[in-house]
Formats: sequence, structure tokens, C-alpha cells
Amino acid sequence: MTRWERFKYTIVRPDGEADDKKNVTDERSVEELEDIIARSDDKERAIGLVAAPLAALVGIIISSASIDYAKNHHQSTTVYVELTYMILLMAVLILVTSLLRKRLFQGITLAIYGLGVVNLHYWGFGIPFLMAGAWYLVRSYRLQQALKRAGGGGSSPPNRGGSRPANGSRPRSNKRYTPPT
Repeated sequence: MTRWERFKYTIVRPDGEADDKKNVTDERSVEELEDIIARSDDKERAIGLVAAPLAALVGIIISSASIDYAKNHHQSTTVYVELTYMILLMAVLILVTSLLRKRLFQGITLAIYGLGVVNLHYWGFGIPFLMAGAWYLVRSYRLQQALKRAGGGGSSPPNRGGSRPANGSRPRSNKRYTPPT
């Protein structure tokens, strides 16, 4: 193959390889997937339990640096004191979600903490938390997709009356809808 073909096939896979990957099924049952989704495993919990005190330490370092900067430039420190409380609250939330083994909420709290630190222009401190939160969120999404493929995606949402459609049919269209002309 030429260089261009090798490059092209590393970016875009031929049809035969994509079909082989789609045919690979997950051997886990619906019950096993639901158990995995309900609680994070030991590795995920350990990462969260290490990240929480680290987040508190980073928060104290960032807030003390911000307060010192404000004092040296004769600015008000009230905002930075409130910021310290919020950063420490996020560290506590990371710890609580890790202790409760809630993967999705761990990902959300880690990502929000990372975004907050990045917005304060401390990129080196914020990006690892942002990446860890994204890892949790992607992992949670992939497990939900595996559950859907296994056939345990849950039931249909209730109607306004609280009942579910028995035959799985789609709801009727709105009579007030005016099609575009």
C-alpha cells in the first residue's frame, strides 16, 4: 500500500473490519450490567478517594495564592474567600460520591471541579480532574449503551396520565402542529 492508503485506512477503517467489530457482543447479562451500572468498582472508588483530598489540597493552594494576589494588589478578598468555600465543597462532594460509589455523579463532580480550576487559569491543576471526570462519564455512557444492546434499556416513559402504552406504539401527533409551508 502507498503511504496515502495506509494513512487513509488508519483514519477510516474498511467496511469488513467495522462489521467484525459490530458483531462482537457483550457476554454479560442484563442483571450483571445493571449491577455494574448501579455501583462503581473498587478501582473507580479508589481514584475518587484519592482525588478528593488532592482536590481539597489544590483548592487550598489556589485560594491562598489568589488571596495573596488580591492583598498585594489592594483588592477585596471576599470573593476569593467564598471561592475557597466552593472549591472545598466540591472536594467534599467528590469524596461523598466516591464513598457512595456513584460513578456518574463522581464524573460530574470531578469534571465541574476541573472546569472551575481551569477557569481560574490554573490549567495544570484543573486538567487532570477534568480528564478523570470525563473518563467516569464516558465509562458510565458505555455501560448504559451495553445495557441497551443487551435488551435491558428500561421501559418506555409514562404518559401524562401516568400509564404506559401497552403495545409500545408511538404517541399521536399534536393536532395544533402547523407544518411549514
